[in-house]
Amino acid sequence: MTTTAITVRVPAKVNVQLAVGAARPDGFHDLANVFLAVGLYDEVTATPADTLRITAEGHDVDQIPLDRTNLAARAAELLAARHGIEPNVHLHITKDIPVAGGMAGGSADAAGALLACDTLWSTGASRDELLAICAELGSDVPFSLVGGAALGRGRGELLTPLPVGGTFHWVFAVADGGLSTPAVYGEFDRLTAGTDVPEPEAAPELLAALESGDATALAGALANDLQPAALSLRPSLTATLAAGTAAGALAALVSGSGPTTAFLVKDAEAAQQVAAALLASGTCRQVRVAESPAVGATVL
Repeated sequence: MTTTAITVRVPAKVNVQLAVGAARPDGFHDLANVFLAVGLYDEVTATPADTLRITAEGHDVDQIPLDRTNLAARAAELLAARHGIEPNVHLHITKDIPVAGGMAGGSADAAGALLACDTLWSTGASRDELLAICAELGSDVPFSLVGGAALGRGRGELLTPLPVGGTFHWVFAVADGGLSTPAVYGEFDRLTAGTDVPEPEAAPELLAALESGDATALAGALANDLQPAALSLRPSLTATLAAGTAAGALAALVSGSGPTTAFLVKDAEAAQQVAAALLASGTCRQVRVAESPAVGATVL
């Protein structure tokens, strides 16, 4: 067992397509979830300790739990239990991914903690074992480990890597307060009650746009079945989407379950223009500019 600190960097994600099926008997929904990792990162540092503890610094850390309900702590516990060791580790999270914003910040921290602890403890876990633990932790956690671009099936945890043929430029508008993912799915169920919800499928034109690196084609194919539910719970997001579109974004959508909104733009210059306009509009708390795809969880 090594005694040095291990730091892992892990990216945020945007869902360029989130197709949602009807609620399953277990309460989850079958998804066709096209993930794209973006260059906003959290870092998780694992250091040997006498017990499991969590500390954090950075954006909005007052909004994340620093006890064993934190997904990063649960990742350490699951890995330790599988290998018959005590989860005695200090996990320090440096937050730069918006909290409770539909960009998988908590999932990123879980994947980062898992890889950091695996490295620190020299468990020798296979990639498949790590991905199985990720799936146990949450639907978005496996993608946080893998990064790049992928199609998530099942509840999002069954991943198929996707080719990406270029760099895409994004602006993200961070809203005040979070949106509960279960609440958004509940609202989706309410809004679709009595309707025939189709089986979720990835759109061929969207996959082709990713592979070719064509931002204009991707803009025309972006889709999020949870967006009506997110807007129903947080109507103010409509003004944010409109402000970014008016400023020249190629397309705008709610990121995942929200409330962060994502704006696909032509290039880095357009990103700065849209970001400035969004801030000036007063419809969001902060803006972030990032490129995609980004690599998954990486030991620094």
